[in-house]
Amino acid sequence: MTQDIAVIFGRLQEERVQPVGKDDVAEVLRRRLFTPTSISDRTKFSPQVVAALKGIANLDEQTAKEKNLAEQRFLQSYPFHPDLTEIFYTKWTQLDGFQRTRGVLRTFTLALRDAERWDKAPLVGANVFIGNPSEASLSEAARELTNIATTEEYEGKRQDWNNIIEGELAKARQIQLDTVGIKNREIEQAVFATFLHSQPIGQKALTRELLLLLGHTNPDKIELEKALLNWVTVSWFLDEEMLQESDSTSGKKELPKFWRLGSRPNLKQMHDEACKNRVSDALVEDRLLTEIKKLKRLTEGAKAAGAEVHLLPKYPKDIDDDGKFRYAVLDPKASSSSGNPSAYAARFIDENTGSDNPRAKNRNAVVLAVPDRSGLDAARSRIRDYLGWEEVQELLKNQELDASRKKRLEDNLKDAKTKIPGAVEQAYCIVVTVAENNDIQAFKINVGDEALFNLIKKEPKSRIQETAITAEALIPGGAYELWKEGEESRYVRNLVGAFAETPSLPKMLNSKSILDTLINGCVEGIFVLRYMRSDHSFKTFWREQPSEVALKEPSLEAVLPESATLSELSPTLLLPGQLPDLWQGNAICASQQRFAIALNQLYDYFSGTHVVEIQREGYSEPLPIPSAERSVIDTAVSEAVKNGQLCLISGEACFLAEDIPAGVLTDDAQLQLPPEPISINEVLPDNLPEAWSNGTTTALAIYEALVQKTGQPLPWQTVRNAIEGALRVR
Repeated sequence: MTQDIAVIFGRLQEERVQPVGKDDVAEVLRRRLFTPTSISDRTKFSPQVVAALKGIANLDEQTAKEKNLAEQRFLQSYPFHPDLTEIFYTKWTQLDGFQRTRGVLRTFTLALRDAERWDKAPLVGANVFIGNPSEASLSEAARELTNIATTEEYEGKRQDWNNIIEGELAKARQIQLDTVGIKNREIEQAVFATFLHSQPIGQKALTRELLLLLGHTNPDKIELEKALLNWVTVSWFLDEEMLQESDSTSGKKELPKFWRLGSRPNLKQMHDEACKNRVSDALVEDRLLTEIKKLKRLTEGAKAAGAEVHLLPKYPKDIDDDGKFRYAVLDPKASSSSGNPSAYAARFIDENTGSDNPRAKNRNAVVLAVPDRSGLDAARSRIRDYLGWEEVQELLKNQELDASRKKRLEDNLKDAKTKIPGAVEQAYCIVVTVAENNDIQAFKINVGDEALFNLIKKEPKSRIQETAITAEALIPGGAYELWKEGEESRYVRNLVGAFAETPSLPKMLNSKSILDTLINGCVEGIFVLRYMRSDHSFKTFWREQPSEVALKEPSLEAVLPESATLSELSPTLLLPGQLPDLWQGNAICASQQRFAIALNQLYDYFSGTHVVEIQREGYSEPLPIPSAERSVIDTAVSEAVKNGQLCLISGEACFLAEDIPAGVLTDDAQLQLPPEPISINEVLPDNLPEAWSNGTTTALAIYEALVQKTGQPLPWQTVRNAIEGALRVR
């Protein structure tokens, strides 16, 4: 057959072919290109035609409805696709460089000579022009057609159709590789069919006309439409005026109504060129830093949670080495991957001001958010995409754009800009911090709807503790090993700083909460806090709030209560209910809920050997009571009595709201709550006749009578208040 075609091809140059009608084109081609024997029995064409029409009918409802008419039409034209020969007859014959019958005959001769070796399609369609599948170049027939089309001028210019078609076919081949249901190069056929329909310049194809040329290889309809939409997305030269996409009722994008390869690059091509040649890497990096700074979700919630926040610090020294929890979002140079922290990121944990000045202690207090390398590339791509559209807008600012093209440009700009924040946020999915073994680790988190810092907090590998710890966790044998064996005290600054210094401990988000826990432990009696004064004596705090001065003292220590000696004791602590077990079982009048405690009991309580049981939730635990010198206890007792908080009974004497004389504070002296006030009626003659004689009395007589009546010593202050009250109402 190849030899026959060659003979015919040679003869074409010698003889003149007379013009024929449109319906005769297929017959002329058959007679010229095939032997009489091969085309004599037309009944042999029917199976091929039926097979081809089956695929076309799957794509075109009209063909399916008019199947008999279509079958007659295709049989009459077989093996040539009737719609293909019609394109050449009705459109290409309008081109000056394309002779009607001679041009059609020469075109198909060149195409079939090449396609015979590899084309298996049931019809001669656009498939014969797209060239050998193992080669990326145009076939000879296709190149001749593109050369003819190139001779046509539009707006005074000629279009380089060779490069346009080669570029579009390359995109089509990639789409075919990515689409499972495309087996017979249908998108390459679509490219060339659209090119054929687009001549002379300004012509176009209806979607139905395009599908009729693609259906004979029986492609999957859904996959074909998907692939064609992909071509619409990536094409550089599909005319935008033709691509009037619409949404169906289901919201699914439909194929354009018209198809035309234009003589000027579309916005997509201008955009790709701008991204490649006009948007520099430096411009992308500069915009990337701007977008990172603008993205609040990278740092949102961190400061409120107690972290010191650093956005794009330039040097390790910008992150203070002070024990506070430090959360830093590093710039793109710190990009890392899971399991592989970059050297640049590691510097912000290892160094303070430089490699010769390492971060001294607080490595465990630093958590870094850095971009993933692949995610960073995606973010850069999004930014380049947006900047490319800005360049296109700049290029077209002095040109008059039709409404459709203007809207497409605006939509592309808006869409590209909208995608940048999400891409940047997705890039920052790597956390760099120290592991429990003090090695710097990098791990990936799943970036979702929450702010980045919240996601980092929730990740167990971060080992960040936001909730306050209990005072019990800070004592020897607690949850954290903060005390060495035999230690009785530790500096508060060391206990607070241990969580920033020790990698095996959790990262405390709010270092102040550790100090607050120690203060609460002091108030609850779990610790004694003390610091050394300038005279080398100690100032202690136990079951009370330490002063601000004390909390700022570098020498402030937390002392275990069994090892502490109190320098002072708050008189309020001596009241019933303040110290566990102190007043327990010391009722002197259960009906009146009156209690008393001997001073020797108080001295024993603060002997340094007393231990009480504290009830917790569902269990009890021992709590040692610190020791106190007798003079410290006596001072507290004296202040409590003078303040009117307690009264002291020693022998027959009772003291309240007054100074206690020397020698009264003996072991058997007792402390009681002040008695209830005495009613003024209680001192009148009717209620206290034994204190009155002939209508007169003395304060001493009233006092002695009341003591006799109550059966216990009374503080003079209580009796005096009753007498003064009676005098005022007389």
